[in-house]
Amino acid sequence: MISAFEHLLLPSECLLCRDALSFERSSSFICRVCATRWRAVLPPWCERCGQPEPLFGHCRICDAWPGAFRQARSAVWLDEGARHAVHALKYGGLPRIAADLAPTLARLDIPARADGLLVPIPLGPARLAARGYNQSESLARALSRHWGRPVVLLLERVRDTATQTTLTPAARLANVAGAFRIRSAEGGTRNGAFPVCSAFRVPRSAVSRPLILVDDVFTTGATLAAAAHALQEAGAVCVAAVTFGRATIPNFT
Repeated sequence: MISAFEHLLLPSECLLCRDALSFERSSSFICRVCATRWRAVLPPWCERCGQPEPLFGHCRICDAWPGAFRQARSAVWLDEGARHAVHALKYGGLPRIAADLAPTLARLDIPARADGLLVPIPLGPARLAARGYNQSESLARALSRHWGRPVVLLLERVRDTATQTTLTPAARLANVAGAFRIRSAEGGTRNGAFPVCSAFRVPRSAVSRPLILVDDVFTTGATLAAAAHALQEAGAVCVAAVTFGRATIPNFT
């Protein structure tokens, strides 16, 4: 009754279309109509990176990915309402909107979801302090409730990187190269500088399972590839990735 009274005094509205939300969806940010307008990313696509493009020769997106990085998929194209929703999650101080994005993300069908562990892409210390939360972790935890898979914080970002919005694909790869390393459960010890035989590695239980990187947006896959490289160096043999949105790659020529 208290919730109904609050809804009567302060009715909720959709963040995108500003229509009133029903009492049942009063805790949501996006109405069902706006969610159905998001444009799904559909095949034909590259079987590895999920980029819809002519399938001949080497894929220009994933040709240089580390060997353990097997598959990446995105739920919707980052246009119109989907872009506004991601901006609200990333810059609008609304981590709870991840619960509205997760049902669409959960519809992605990748083999790794059966027994994989969800690994959110970490933020750098300065950006995390300024934002107050990691949008990728919020999205991973919301997805976890749909897939029933645990979230493991295996990665940390060594340094803050420049915003990649205006960078070319090659510059993006250089920008995030070496930006991630593995967090160790052994008293916070890190294994970034240790040899392959180091004891400070990804736990055996994680190595034997697929690791599913979770991020908000896929543009060229540079960030995901750098994260997958860190996991591979620590012993992971199968890495996949899912993102809510996929941006159209600008024409840098």
